[in-house]
Amino acid sequence: MAPRKKKDSASAQEEAPMKLFYIFYSQERWDNWINSLREADFEGGDDDEMPEGYQMLNGFNQDICIEVLKIIKLYQNNRFSKDESMTKLIEVEGIIMEQEVDEDMIELIAPMHFQLLVLFASAKKFLEGGFEEDIKALVKKGRGIDEENTEELLAVAADIGANVINGKSCCGRYIKDSEDMGVFDEWLIQIETINEAMGTLKNFDEEAGEVS
Repeated sequence: MAPRKKKDSASAQEEAPMKLFYIFYSQERWDNWINSLREADFEGGDDDEMPEGYQMLNGFNQDICIEVLKIIKLYQNNRFSKDESMTKLIEVEGIIMEQEVDEDMIELIAPMHFQLLVLFASAKKFLEGGFEEDIKALVKKGRGIDEENTEELLAVAADIGANVINGKSCCGRYIKDSEDMGVFDEWLIQIETINEAMGTLKNFDEEAGEVS
């Protein structure tokens, strides 16, 4: 029997898994958002529309959310391993959550940082697996935890967020009216943002090389 021919280098290269180089978040991107917020109007607007500055702040949050979830999406599409995904997630978390915020921006950024805790916790929980899957039961569990026990509340909220990343819907109907909102509701609102972001990424990375 004749020996098999070795595949030429071009064919082998075509079949090799594609390695991606993608900057999910950068210091420059963060700085650009902060500079834009500094120049934004937080006083204007009318009854039907919130001021420009608060719209921009929401956009800032959504931008971070989408970029973080792109890492997860690429993991779901087998473009990154679990370890690679976790490493990239932690890198982005460092850029976002370890920022030294100037005094003039603390009132805006500190609440957003608090909301984003559940984004990173949910993404990590999804990658780790083993999360509870009954969202209704999880919400009930969260409601039964004292507001001061933020660590336990975050763990429950992260389970809910992991479910949303995994394809389930949440959390509009579980969020209390604004007057009664607490820590758990703040995180449920952020999970709703995760839900919306996952929808925008439905067709992300459908074809090899499509990473933007």
